[in-house]
Amino acid sequence: MKIYMKKLADAGGVGVTDMDQTEHDDHGENGDQTLPVITRKEHDYLGMLEYSKDQEDKLLKAIITDLKPRTASQMLPGMPAYVLFMLIRHLDHINDDKNVRSLIQGGISHVKKTIKKRGQTDIELKTLWLSNTLRLLHCLKQYSGEPQFQSESSQKQIEHCLRNFDLSAYRRVLSDIAVWIYQGITKVMEEEVQPGLVVALLEHEGIGGLSGDKPRPMRGRAGSAGNDLDSPSHLDPKEALDSLLTQLTRFHLVLQKHGLDPEIISQIFRQIFYYLCAGSLNNLLLRKDMCHWSRGMQIRYNVAQLEQWARDQKIEDTGTKVIDTLLPIIQATQLLQARKSEEDVNGICDMCDKLRVSQIIKILNLYTPADEFEERVSPSFVRKIQNRLQERAMEEAKNQVTLLMDTKFSFAVRFPFNPSNINLSELEIPELYNNLTSVARKV
Repeated sequence: MKIYMKKLADAGGVGVTDMDQTEHDDHGENGDQTLPVITRKEHDYLGMLEYSKDQEDKLLKAIITDLKPRTASQMLPGMPAYVLFMLIRHLDHINDDKNVRSLIQGGISHVKKTIKKRGQTDIELKTLWLSNTLRLLHCLKQYSGEPQFQSESSQKQIEHCLRNFDLSAYRRVLSDIAVWIYQGITKVMEEEVQPGLVVALLEHEGIGGLSGDKPRPMRGRAGSAGNDLDSPSHLDPKEALDSLLTQLTRFHLVLQKHGLDPEIISQIFRQIFYYLCAGSLNNLLLRKDMCHWSRGMQIRYNVAQLEQWARDQKIEDTGTKVIDTLLPIIQATQLLQARKSEEDVNGICDMCDKLRVSQIIKILNLYTPADEFEERVSPSFVRKIQNRLQERAMEEAKNQVTLLMDTKFSFAVRFPFNPSNINLSELEIPELYNNLTSVARKV
């Protein structure tokens, strides 16, 4: 070694004295400190969760049944769905088709039972599970391996695709569950806005000093004609519109809090705005005391507040025509305010394209002049309107279109695919999630 080291030294390498010192250091009292530190390699997680099959019910209870909306709002939106999908991925990884079926069916069953037991009138609980049902649906698409669902996936996400099972049949099941929850949310919202609907949109006087007349609340027989005709006597018309807008804001905050897709939020408000329009127009068609020029101005002002609220919340930005659902009541107020001379027939017919012919004629027949200087609507004017709209009227009669709008009508629901950018292998289950880590282990 000494000869070898001398040759190295002659060639400009480590000298003998350096070698002696090195040998001394290596064998000295603290020689082991100069050795490289051995580090433990970080475990490369596969983005899966493993569980014991005999604990499936306990696991689903922790993931779904025991999860409170308040706890869920502190976690990543969609966390329950990601957890379920990571469990599914591990069962796919070990090719366990029996337990995949059992886990998915068990999860669906727990969601339905939770909503039926605790969430019949709880918008927040329903929103939590609509959001997570849709997130699981999106995961089953994004990780299916089908190219049309991979355009926005990272390379790691593509590697995490299911290998052994085609779970596309469950996508239909989850979509049906999501429609059921969605309809439950809109129904609860409609029930909450119904008591103040008429007072807020028809009786509220936002334009001061316009008229001295006060609308007379309808009671008794009329209440059965259109669902929304019997407004509560204790509700102050001055506060009713603000109260309605506050309700809508509260709904919107709940829907956002649990990460519901913006497209779904817009569809929900499209349905609620339709309900508000139908309820207010049906009342107007049965109330002669409201069919005059100044009341038309007041109602138009009130409806405009709804339109502005939708714009402020940016509900229109997603392409869903939320505000368009208000057009029938908007056009009814424009009809009340329009001139009604015979030369205005064509203009009125074109303006009221979202109103049914029977509704136009009804409003004209109920119309009361604002004062003695305004002429009454003449029978010949109404006949000219009828003649001009005869073709439309025949088409409506063929389709059995009624005078009143159907307050129970529902728009078709769409759930556009919305992939996630979450890397499952980096997802950590938070401690506050019902001690879930004691029954499920990261793989």
